[in-house]
Amino acid sequence: MANNQRYFIELAYDGTNYHGWQIQQNAVSVQELLNKALSTLLRHPIETIGCGRTDTGVHAKEYFAHFDGPKSEIENSKFEIGINALLPHDIAVKRIIPVNADAHARFDATLRSYEYHIHFEKNPFLNGYSWLLRDKPDMELMNQAAAIIMEYIDFSCFSKSNTQVKTNNCKIAKAIWEQTDNGIIFKISADRFLRNMVRAIVGTLLMVGKGEMLPEEIRTIIESKNRSKAGMSVPACGLYLTEIKYPYPPTP
Repeated sequence: MANNQRYFIELAYDGTNYHGWQIQQNAVSVQELLNKALSTLLRHPIETIGCGRTDTGVHAKEYFAHFDGPKSEIENSKFEIGINALLPHDIAVKRIIPVNADAHARFDATLRSYEYHIHFEKNPFLNGYSWLLRDKPDMELMNQAAAIIMEYIDFSCFSKSNTQVKTNNCKIAKAIWEQTDNGIIFKISADRFLRNMVRAIVGTLLMVGKGEMLPEEIRTIIESKNRSKAGMSVPACGLYLTEIKYPYPPTP
């Protein structure tokens, strides 16, 4: 269409009922439902491209995708209301922003941030949104180990096996544990992440926090480049994608 414009769409979703962002053959994904809603509203097939994958059950407080569509309809003040009405209750569109024709939600992202939530007392309101642990780990030791992780760039040891990526290198800008009212949160930011990487890092740091290994031993694990040397992947329920940064708006 001649009057097509490229848009970034910002959304948030509860990942409990979905097999991640990306369209799957025999499972429901966030991308599939968003494409369907946009196509229905615009009466024309719409394909979105997301800022990255999220695994099954992982939540997103901030997620961006891009798509091309007719300016006259999308910039109508009621379009956002219409798209939210077509989406299920656990997916919400926050805003739709016109961008340059070559803007790319995935390739232009310069920083991605995740949080992993852990609580220690049984709480029905945190079930599915945080991981319940019985024993409190040593947060100081875990932060010592997290600081060591930031010295490295090759994270093969934290990547899901047999993934088709050109490199396992990531530049981590932040990795820290923080105390909350309900428990603890691990916050991590990097230019990119490997599949399952954050959940594997959290599982490995918890081994340090439980006294199963010393913070310095994390060096041996990273330098081995072997996934089997690292800790288990923690459950998806506690993981949130929280921020995507771009060198231009939509992020202020």
